[in-house]
Amino acid sequence: MKKLLLLLSLAILGCSLPVQLNLGSSTATPTPAQSPTPLQTQTPLARPELGTEKNPLIIALAPSAHPGAELIAAGNVIAAFIEKRTGYKVVTNIPSTQNDLVESLEKGNAHIASLSPFAYLLARVKDSVTVLLASVHEGQMFYGAQFIANRESNFLSYYDSARNENTAEGAEALGQFQNKKPCWSDTTSPSGYVVPLGLLNQARIQISSGAFLEGQPSVVRAIYAESICDFGATFIDARQSATLEAKYPDVTEKVVVIWRVPNVIPYENISVSTLVPLEIRRVIQRAFIDLMLTPEGKTAVQTAYGMDEIRIAEDAMYADFELYVKNSGLNLTDLIK
Repeated sequence: MKKLLLLLSLAILGCSLPVQLNLGSSTATPTPAQSPTPLQTQTPLARPELGTEKNPLIIALAPSAHPGAELIAAGNVIAAFIEKRTGYKVVTNIPSTQNDLVESLEKGNAHIASLSPFAYLLARVKDSVTVLLASVHEGQMFYGAQFIANRESNFLSYYDSARNENTAEGAEALGQFQNKKPCWSDTTSPSGYVVPLGLLNQARIQISSGAFLEGQPSVVRAIYAESICDFGATFIDARQSATLEAKYPDVTEKVVVIWRVPNVIPYENISVSTLVPLEIRRVIQRAFIDLMLTPEGKTAVQTAYGMDEIRIAEDAMYADFELYVKNSGLNLTDLIK
């Protein structure tokens, strides 16, 4: 009876064990491990094509915390023209500040915008825009600056007014300002502070702490009086202000140009987001040019962006300006509002 129970137990074990018992010399064969079942992943939804009803091109108008009816109406004219000319769906928005505008371009919440020189550089640092068109003033896309001093000072002028050219390199001409006190226009002026400071830093010329006089005519008056600072910087040619000449008839004789900065300072431009495909950029560029050929369109661009004339531009054209701003050591975010 005991033998019968033992045989039945072995039979039951043989049926339930995962390995076979082998009385010979062979080793046990393991059961193959099963691979885990892969997780099902959901395919992300593709974003609608840019320029469509569900994903329109966004034109940012000039920043304003409280936009008026004229600005809004001008934006509608611009959007309607570009939409009709290109076939792309276009809408507008109005950021509160230039910093908000740069952020919108970076995040894709704006695709086309007018940028100030410093806002453009900041957007370029973020690799979020490329320039399409530049504003033109009196036939020029760029303007210069000048270092000025009182004629009675001990500074030598390295500018020939008859030939309208400098007679020495910047480092030589500006070296005489070592440890001297400047008069600046204001803390965000490209011609009255930022670019001249960049040139002085590039030439490794140490200067004293400057006086900010809130306006370029004020800088000229200070140099004329020769009582606040040793030299100053202004746009070309701030001395020829009608107000200054009326009050100081000899201003251009008494305040002399020491050296002039080449025309490297840009006016505002129209830039496009780098998220916009190249073929769309070209179409938009052409549409803005055509827009300016219509009286209504030109008025709208003047109202929205303050531009009377535009011209095709490229990012490489801003290289010198970018270098001087970088050499100034100033923070771009502090230069825009």
